[in-house]
Amino acid sequence: MDSTLPAVAEELLKEIKKAFQETSHVPDDLLLGLKFIFGPSAVPALDLVDQRSVTRVTSPSGRTAYQVLGSSGKLYTCYSSCHFCTCPAFGFTVLQKSESLLCKHILAVYLSQAMGACQELPVSEEQLTSILLAEEEDEG
Repeated sequence: MDSTLPAVAEELLKEIKKAFQETSHVPDDLLLGLKFIFGPSAVPALDLVDQRSVTRVTSPSGRTAYQVLGSSGKLYTCYSSCHFCTCPAFGFTVLQKSESLLCKHILAVYLSQAMGACQELPVSEEQLTSILLAEEEDEG
């Protein structure tokens, strides 16, 4: 995980990864911790993971972004290196109001990484650039 998350959140995600590798499920105490630390984003993020809505997009140069199919059917681009998401909830509840650490999409990315549940999509450099530029055009 990245140092941009509080240590307690990073530690919880590491524990989830360890437990999932050992038993193929997440124990109730860790699920409660997830709900405590991430609040209302926890359950919807787990739903996104269960639906296998997270795709890691990688280019030959090693650049990586994540795409998450949101519950509304819209595709959001997420960057785990700086925990950023293109969804409106991230901009409002995380950046503007500081009410939450992450949106459900970024949390789903972290949980999918921990549980090995990411879809994989290798793309060309041009395709990755198009994905990233498409997001900028949507915002502009």
